[in-house]
Amino acid sequence: MVRQYKRWRPRAVTVPAALLAAAILSVAPAAAQTVKVGVILTYSGPQASLGSQIDKGFSLYIKEHEKELPPGVKLEVVKRDDGGPNPAVAKRLAQELVTRDHVQLLTGVVWTPNAGAIAPLATEASIPFIVMNASASNLTRQSPFLTRVSFTQWQTAMPIGQWAAKTGLKKGYTAVSDFAPGHDAEAAFIKGYKDGGGEIIGSVRFPLANPDFAPFIQRVKDAKPDVLYIFIPSGAQATSVMKAYADLGLKAAGITLVGPMDLVPDYELPNMGDAPEGLVTSGNYSSAATRPQNKAFVAAWKKAYGEDSIPDFMAVGGWDGMAAIFDVIKQTKGQFTGEQAMGILSHWKNPESPRGPIAIDPETRDIVQNIYIRRTEKQDGHLANIEFDTVPNVKDAWKELNPAK
Repeated sequence: MVRQYKRWRPRAVTVPAALLAAAILSVAPAAAQTVKVGVILTYSGPQASLGSQIDKGFSLYIKEHEKELPPGVKLEVVKRDDGGPNPAVAKRLAQELVTRDHVQLLTGVVWTPNAGAIAPLATEASIPFIVMNASASNLTRQSPFLTRVSFTQWQTAMPIGQWAAKTGLKKGYTAVSDFAPGHDAEAAFIKGYKDGGGEIIGSVRFPLANPDFAPFIQRVKDAKPDVLYIFIPSGAQATSVMKAYADLGLKAAGITLVGPMDLVPDYELPNMGDAPEGLVTSGNYSSAATRPQNKAFVAAWKKAYGEDSIPDFMAVGGWDGMAAIFDVIKQTKGQFTGEQAMGILSHWKNPESPRGPIAIDPETRDIVQNIYIRRTEKQDGHLANIEFDTVPNVKDAWKELNPAK
């Protein structure tokens, strides 16, 4: 039986250090047969679709696999709404999940700044924190109790930079959102592109909140690069930036647009018109993939959420994150310390993910996975991201370029 608590809007709460310490002692080890999982996601505000995708992904996994829980073990999911990129709110919510709700695992989190605010609490409480989206490379170094099942921007941006250079696009320009994942995406694309012989002639950064993309895109058009790399945090911003690209005529001006999967999220494609057609992107997932595991996942998704509903890479992050949590519960029969759970999570593998085989690198606690080069094309009358090349078993290049001291 799975109980999912209703979402709760944050209020100003300050948790004294002594109270937090007492709560930590009260939850380790976890001896109860009810396992409580605290989820922090963006359920409201202009980026609520991102939290919704992740929520639907992990909720679907629970629905499909609840029968696999050990006999007598129950799962409670306690949801909290951070409202968007707000580290102070995320930290407060995590504190309350630990001290008041006594969760044994933390998960979710769309935004890197929010995940960074939660990481020290996970360390102090010895509570595993399974990140389902936030993608800045250095996150896993911020807590030994943090692992990530999603991706890093270095994993997706560097391969598309290499692809752009290889296809003969000699002059490049980058345009990214001005926060940690955007900075990672910018650096990773430039690294892959320059390694392939390309030249960067300009870079620009958008404000994270409520950007007006047109002035920035016009600046790119005036610079006349061969290729433009754009990163934004998915969702409605993806549709807005694609509209600016189309309205300002960059394609007609001979400027090739490339980007990560965030630029053309599968569920936003119906809102974009024909602007993305022919666009080449890189990512760890497409709902159009023909892998048997993905076909089964998409079929279950549409049965649960409607024929017109489309899962995206964030949905798969939610699905795989809950798969990892279920493995911890099954291997321990629901009784584990934080250290025991991390021992399982740091070596976790899933050869049957909808995105292909995935594994956690025990040295970094970060995801290793295939990265696909995709082209946005018409399929059955609708736009879809069609995978046409695979870069197998990609680790986070930033960690390899910046070894831990």
